Order: sequence, then C-alpha cells, then structure tokens
Amino acid sequence: MARILLFNKPYGVLSQFTSEDGHPGLKEFIPIPGVYAAGRLDADSEGLLILTDDGALQHRLADPRHKLPKTYWAQVEGAPDDANLEPLRRPMDLGDFISLPARARLMDAPTQLWPRDPPVRFRKAIPTTWIELVLLEGKNRQVRRMTAKAGFPTLRLIRAAIGDYTLDGLASGQWREA
Repeated sequence: MARILLFNKPYGVLSQFTSEDGHPGLKEFIPIPGVYAAGRLDADSEGLLILTDDGALQHRLADPRHKLPKTYWAQVEGAPDDANLEPLRRPMDLGDFISLPARARLMDAPTQLWPRDPPVRFRKAIPTTWIELVLLEGKNRQVRRMTAKAGFPTLRLIRAAIGDYTLDGLASGQWREA
C-alpha cells in the first residue's frame, strides 16, 4: 500500500530533502525515510506538497498529462475586478510556452491563513487582493508569471489543493498521512 503524506510547506523551504543556500529542506520537517515529493513548489511559495513512497503514484500526481487540477491562492498587488481576471481564463503566451486556460476568481483572504515569515511587504497606497486560480498544469513559476502578465504581480502564493488532496487542518510546517 502506497504511503501518502500531505505537507504544508512553509515559505523559504525547499521541495527536496537536502538544505541548500541557507534554505532548509524537507528533512527538517518530515522524519520519514523513503518518501519523495510528487512535484515541487518554489522556495518562495507555500502550501500543499504531496510526498509518497510509490514511484508510479509520484509520477501520476506530478505529470501535467494527467490533468490533475492544482488550486492556488495568490495575494496580488492591486485591485483587479472580475473582468481583469479574463486574461487568466484564456491561453496565455508566457514566452517559453502557452498556458492552458485557468479557472480564476476573486476570493476573500483565507480565514485559516498562518502568518508568513518574513511578512509580505505592504504599501499603504497599493491595495492587495486574493485570487483563486485552478490550473491543469504547473510549470515553473507559472502562477506568478500569469498574474504579472495580467498586471497584478503575486506577493504571496499558496497551493491549497491538488486534486482532492487539500491543506485543510494543516498548519504551516505540519504534515499528516492521507
């Protein structure tokens, strides 16, 4: 039986077990040998990371060909309205690839949100807004690149779900078996 762990990756932590360039790795949070991340999150992104000891499952969870939806919460600079999200809902040319259309909607700030260390920079003259994006792919820095191209740079990015797996009940730095 495959072992599946759900981990709420904190800001600044790498999606690998070894530490590097002053960033801690997964071994500082998950004391279980033989599990590996199914996909990645950048060090400056937070949220759901799935780990498993089953190589085939790891591939299925991470490979965009399987079209597993990934839900992200992005705190963006500015105050977009629903019409401003329309470019995110269409294929977007990001230079090295054209993204698939995303589901995008405005959302309230997540109520169960943990503090980020260091905190997101705030500027009194520039508001921030939360957007939920659901992608069927997850290429390198894709959400950040998409929101920036739409005119609303991402300040904080949290992956909330992968398919039916969610962050529900997990504080930053915590993990549980699925």
